Amino acid sequence: MPRGPALLLTYDRNGVILLQRKGGKAVPRPTRCRRIEKMPIYRSFSPDDISAADSIRITVDEFETLRLLDDEGLTQEACASRMNIARTTVTAIYESARRKVADALVHGKRLLVTGGCCEFPPVEIPKTVLEKGNFVMRIAVTYENGEVFQHFGHTEQFKLYDVENGAIVHEQIVDTNGSGHGALAGFLQAAKVDALICGGIGMGAQMALGDAGIRLYAGVQGSADAAAKALTEGSLAYDPDARCDHHEHHGGDCGHDHCADRHCGGN
Repeated sequence: MPRGPALLLTYDRNGVILLQRKGGKAVPRPTRCRRIEKMPIYRSFSPDDISAADSIRITVDEFETLRLLDDEGLTQEACASRMNIARTTVTAIYESARRKVADALVHGKRLLVTGGCCEFPPVEIPKTVLEKGNFVMRIAVTYENGEVFQHFGHTEQFKLYDVENGAIVHEQIVDTNGSGHGALAGFLQAAKVDALICGGIGMGAQMALGDAGIRLYAGVQGSADAAAKALTEGSLAYDPDARCDHHEHHGGDCGHDHCADRHCGGN
């Protein structure tokens, strides 16, 4: 199992966090500026009559402009209001999305929907959640009785750890307000979480977290406190392939013991 690098923090002049691998290049945290009301259900489209060798990526915010303008029939002004961006930005995003769709259709390419600068609709979080400081990194762990809960889509609690200067300076347990990966991703974004540690997690949830700019460490078992500490030290063992996708298609519930044994991943 890979071990994560220590999460060293650097900042720009405005106090914006840069996530940095130990000895590696600092990567700016994604800007969260385009509101996404509905996450795409279908993420991949391929032609039936050929095996598509090439693929093209359309971002979630590009998908949202197509959904609002072409599926709902909104004006660009109304679309801009719904996405919380300028009309000129909508125009640029829409033109980019249409070029990519045309490229996929005309040239028989696989179309993937992922990434982008995404902001979920406002989610109410408990008032007891402390405001995150400018120079603090916040780690969330799916939590149950002191352990890393193994089924992301059904977690009822997160434990939050605030990290400053390489050390955990504050911890708190919070109840979630909703179920399903979209609601939970919005909850974590509203709580200003930078990284998530969990057990099993589905592909849809992984994409939603990625779209929200939250770094994921899946397939972790055992003590939540130990996992958070290991992440800050760069020694966390995790499994990026840990998934539990079957309930996404059948609506079933899988107990976390089952998920932990099979690494079948949650939502």
